[in-house]
Amino acid sequence: MAQSIYITSAEGHTGKSSIALGVLDSLSRVTPKVGVFRPVSRSTVERDYILEMLLAHDGVGLEYEDCVGVTYDDVRNDPDAALARIVQRYKAVEAQCDAVLIVGSDFTDVGSPAELGYNARVAVNLGAPVLLVLGGRDQQGHSEQLGTSTARTPEQMGQITALTLAELASVHADLFAIIANRADPDNLVEIVEAIKGVAGDVPVWALPEDRFLVAPSMRDVLRALGGTMLKGDPELMTREVLGVVVAGMSLNNVLPRLTESAVVVIPADRTEVLLAALLSNSSGTFPSLSGIVLNGPFELPETIDRLIDGLGSPLPIVTTELGTYDTVLRIMNARGRLAVDSQRRYDSTLATFERHVDTAALTSALGLAQSTVVTPLMFEYELMESARRHRRTIVLPEGDDDRVLRAAATVLSRGIADLIVLGDEAEVRARALELGLDLSGATIVSPFDSAYVDQFAREYERLRAHKGVTYAQAADTVTDVSYFGTMMVHLGIADGMVSGASHTTAHTIRPSFEIIKTKPGVSVVSSVFLMSLSDRVLVYGDCAVIPDPTSEQLADIAISSAATAAQFGIEPRVAMLSYSTGSSGSGADVDKVRAATALVRERAPELLVEGPIQYDAATDMDVAATKMPGSAVAGRATVFVFPDLNTGNNTYKAVQRSAGAIAMGPVLQGLNKPINDLSRGALVEDIVNTIAITAIQAQGEASA
Repeated sequence: MAQSIYITSAEGHTGKSSIALGVLDSLSRVTPKVGVFRPVSRSTVERDYILEMLLAHDGVGLEYEDCVGVTYDDVRNDPDAALARIVQRYKAVEAQCDAVLIVGSDFTDVGSPAELGYNARVAVNLGAPVLLVLGGRDQQGHSEQLGTSTARTPEQMGQITALTLAELASVHADLFAIIANRADPDNLVEIVEAIKGVAGDVPVWALPEDRFLVAPSMRDVLRALGGTMLKGDPELMTREVLGVVVAGMSLNNVLPRLTESAVVVIPADRTEVLLAALLSNSSGTFPSLSGIVLNGPFELPETIDRLIDGLGSPLPIVTTELGTYDTVLRIMNARGRLAVDSQRRYDSTLATFERHVDTAALTSALGLAQSTVVTPLMFEYELMESARRHRRTIVLPEGDDDRVLRAAATVLSRGIADLIVLGDEAEVRARALELGLDLSGATIVSPFDSAYVDQFAREYERLRAHKGVTYAQAADTVTDVSYFGTMMVHLGIADGMVSGASHTTAHTIRPSFEIIKTKPGVSVVSSVFLMSLSDRVLVYGDCAVIPDPTSEQLADIAISSAATAAQFGIEPRVAMLSYSTGSSGSGADVDKVRAATALVRERAPELLVEGPIQYDAATDMDVAATKMPGSAVAGRATVFVFPDLNTGNNTYKAVQRSAGAIAMGPVLQGLNKPINDLSRGALVEDIVNTIAITAIQAQGEASA
């Protein structure tokens, strides 16, 4: 039977979905099969956006239709029949999972039975303990999104706890823990104590109010208005709206009233105000806006439309036929939705949950011990945790790439590493603001900064004097972002570098060969891919750098790959791959692998290594028992060294595509300091993972 937890609340707008995301992320770190179930959904016509958001999490592999119990109409018509149907639907999900997150219904005008009481009944019948979410804001008569709701005092939170627990106790629901969400940041300790004074020994945590988590995005505003996006960059529709400016007055009076991250409501026939708002947003001398709403039944004149296109502003422009009053009212009441595409909100939610909730205590209290299986999500989490323990500074040369900026925002919000981003500071920060990203924690450095250029040029001239490089040549070379970032690593300004999202591999790593150079005793720079399978992580090397390594180079690759595996918590058992196993075959290729294996045993006698060995004998215990009985590596290898680049590159891609493995890399090894290359098709999550990997490598260099 799966372990389950039922999240419910005593009122609406408590941010229950953000708590659900945090709990789901915590469960996914410790157990491989996590399910999500929504006992009561709003309707069968419109999909439940909270359930969709949770199902999009990497740790969940269920279909939407399987995870819904009944609708509100079902509960109204026959509560008991609906409850029986919920239990039946839940049991089908439970049978597929090790743990199930159950997200109770949302508070709406559903009439009788009382919603909290019904959620408690559902929890009891599903045998699930209740995680109660209490709202830290008094929302009655206020607009929560625009910051006008008031914080509840610790005494008020204690009173709400008493009322809610009485409701749960009346149906004998098992209280597991309480989370006060959106609480007053200045009174978190007092709020926890006030709740504990009523609740007793159950765990209690408090999460602070974050205005960005409740503010509606431009997409939420569009949805609330039922409007149309007329112009602008769709990527900017995820930016949060922190205020409303009604531009119904003269231009001279509108401009001073513009505020940061506001949406400006402009009558559609006031084209001069529209143009002024667009120009002010791009001028750099006025606040950066989240978007513009044109209201009223007027179409833009063709000449104005053409003029706006010529300005090339990415600022979203939304249209609605509503009047000004109704437009503003709907914007003020727009609810911010937590969604995967709202990156800042998604990252902030997880970061806040991690900071304020003891996730280890939460999962262990549910009876979920750490699994021996290592899923891709578990491995990624361990990467992040390892990087956080001793934070390092990583330089990102490609500050003009949106993917890099998005990854940087995630890294900073999750505390994975400290970052230096190369680029013009005004341009980088402006673009981050447009994308709704928080890069306030990053250091932005121009590769043309004269002080750095002079320092780097003198050092590069010294390093390359044997090649006849002059100061003038060096000064020109080091303004290239790859050279600039590499010099930062070389001189200890940064601990590592990640690049390649918009540059070739050669452009990224060539400077490291000239400046960083290889470790003592290592003759070559090579690479590995960390292959995260459904239940374990393997190391493949070399699949990206050396086309046809010699025996000596293969030995280097094996020793470096084993060291890399150990850095990431993988016990190295090295398989030197070939088309034959043991002494069964002969030929130049097999002899090369046999000689390399002997060199590894000579240079690193502590390593468990076997070769030559075929892939099946290295991975399958039954095959190993036949082909290489008694081997400490055969059937259980974790590090696979391929005889050449052709074999390695094709194999990693075949496993990636056929087995659904996540390939992290290439991770460069053998350099004195960590430099890592990205694929030019890298996704944001790939960049985040590579930054974490580089930070962990830098920790190893610091302790060496």
